[in-house]
Amino acid sequence: MFGQLSRTARRAVVSAAALVAAALAVGTATALPHAPRAPEPAASGEAAAVKAAVAATGPRMLSLFGRKSNGHLYDYEPNGTGGVKPAVDLGGGFGEATALVQAGQSESGAGTDLYYRMGKTLYYTAERGSDTKIVGNGWDIFNLLMSPGNLGGTAQDDIIGRDAAGALWLYQGKADGMLLARIRIGTSGWNGMDVLTGRGDYTGDGKSDLIARSTTGTLYIYPGTGNATADAALGARLTVGTGWGTATYKTLVSAGDSNGDGKADLIAVDPAGALWLFKGTGKASAPFEARVQIGTSGWTAFNTLF
Repeated sequence: MFGQLSRTARRAVVSAAALVAAALAVGTATALPHAPRAPEPAASGEAAAVKAAVAATGPRMLSLFGRKSNGHLYDYEPNGTGGVKPAVDLGGGFGEATALVQAGQSESGAGTDLYYRMGKTLYYTAERGSDTKIVGNGWDIFNLLMSPGNLGGTAQDDIIGRDAAGALWLYQGKADGMLLARIRIGTSGWNGMDVLTGRGDYTGDGKSDLIARSTTGTLYIYPGTGNATADAALGARLTVGTGWGTATYKTLVSAGDSNGDGKADLIAVDPAGALWLFKGTGKASAPFEARVQIGTSGWTAFNTLF
């Protein structure tokens, strides 16, 4: 699923995105470069089966992306058993990005696409796209941007933004990377969360959920209702447990189904830089198994994981 072709496509895409952002930042009037279009996979039975599996199963098995302080973006593809393969350096130019989000919009929702914010502007580039699009301006009103996957019930992934007042807003994704009009899904108080993550169903009801960590270290699951309706997209929160704060885990992130068992998982980085996998159970009463170490050190070198 994550072979050399998609890796090459990603490298071309993000390089073009960085060049576009750099050109816009300095106000150049020359034509912006585009990434070479990667060859499309053959319309074989195998390719069709992969797409059918993506559409029919639960959370996808996604890459884990990390950005370092030098602006380079790194792609860690899943190894199929819960860990990650060696990093692929996708190039620099992302040091000034104030938000980075991966989402599946292209390829009927199976693409590994990128949204990123530079200044007030949000950009989108598809995994096998030939250009980078401006989604819109004014995105600096949000102090956090992330994708929970498909929270609203469409084929494409959604984007969540948190504003300065602590409200949450849902933007449903479209196949071309653009976004539908926003819907408020949380009225206030979300600034009390220092992490929002999750990529799939953690409660076993077949609907994507949102994971949040409070600044006091309590981890919650907000069950998705599957309804893209104002103030009704999330159900009453469930408490996973305490002790999840920064003293224990510097970062929490989800790459969907990391170990291929059809259930959404959670990844954590501890203060020593080790990487841990919490396998999802699909049970609301006990959503995660005991942690398993999948990386020994060095993961605190990333200032963003997504």
